[in-house]
Amino acid sequence: MQLNYTAILVATIAQFIFGAIWYTPIFGKLWGKIHEFDKVPADKQKEMMKNMWKPLLVQLIFTFVTSFVFALLLNGFPSDWNVYGLAFFFWLGFILPTQVAAVIFGATKPEWVLTKIGIMAGAALGCVEIMALVFKWMM
Repeated sequence: MQLNYTAILVATIAQFIFGAIWYTPIFGKLWGKIHEFDKVPADKQKEMMKNMWKPLLVQLIFTFVTSFVFALLLNGFPSDWNVYGLAFFFWLGFILPTQVAAVIFGATKPEWVLTKIGIMAGAALGCVEIMALVFKWMM
């Protein structure tokens, strides 16, 4: 079994960039409102931003893990399979249920549950389809 580590790395970086765009300019204000960051004093917000590199590093590592596992999965399927459909079912069967459970059982205020699921699920679907695009192009 031969994996293309360059493709895995490119897919990881592409997903990370997509996530940054999704959670900052597109849904940043709403995401902040959901988590009540708008109620945090400015000096505390600056301190929080200073320490964001730690969770971002963890996210980057797990994005790499997701890309690696999806590459392994792809390696086991015939090359004529639709990689975008496979990515969708990977999202539908594994990622979406986990995210829904995290929101439902993660102390999200009831008025934000559907919105938060929508934002998270949309980001995750975008990421797996980007990963599929990179793998289709590079593998």
